[in-house]
Amino acid sequence: MTTRQDLLDTLAQVGKALGHGHRLALLERLAQGEAPVETLATTADLTVGNASAHLQHLRRAGLVTASRSGKQMIYRLTDQRVVTLLSLMREVAETNLAEMERLVSRLFADDNADGALETVSMDELVSGLKRGSVALLDVRPEDEFRAGHLPEAMNIPLDQLETMLAELPRDREIVAYCRGPYCVLSHEAVRKLRALGYQVRRFDEGFPEWKAAGLPVQ
Repeated sequence: MTTRQDLLDTLAQVGKALGHGHRLALLERLAQGEAPVETLATTADLTVGNASAHLQHLRRAGLVTASRSGKQMIYRLTDQRVVTLLSLMREVAETNLAEMERLVSRLFADDNADGALETVSMDELVSGLKRGSVALLDVRPEDEFRAGHLPEAMNIPLDQLETMLAELPRDREIVAYCRGPYCVLSHEAVRKLRALGYQVRRFDEGFPEWKAAGLPVQ
């Protein structure tokens, strides 16, 4: 006979699968779009073997699915609720763990000096797009941009930013975004562009959170 404890033990498998930083990094990348294990390994700074092992834990917990394309295994999130789950984990940790605040401030210590942490909320960004007063800058790699992006966003990967400044408007505020709240790409883009005199802030979330909120994507 199934007991309540059986149900809780099964539910705990999801929590156990999430209990590793590398797995969260893999989920963050998959929140941008599906990808082969080789790409995921590179993004998470893992060997292909280690990435595959972590992905199997996530797969058994129902957080990711996989299919074969030729010789490659292509992974994707099971559904957008995984993004919501990660966002809730982050919010709980930021609210209740002093260590999180300390680590975030250290991660972006250089940005604090020139105000690059100033952010645009989702509601502000929606309003700005409706008014046509902002230009969106997606600084993720091209493959992630192709998998999906915010409407009307221009894609300039961070490593190409300095060579493509002519593409950026001077008559509107630029809002940079990347993979999510802890993604350093948008922070670095804001820092560089402010030093060059651009009016720029960063979106305080990222593409996955925008999509999970049911807002339009391209």
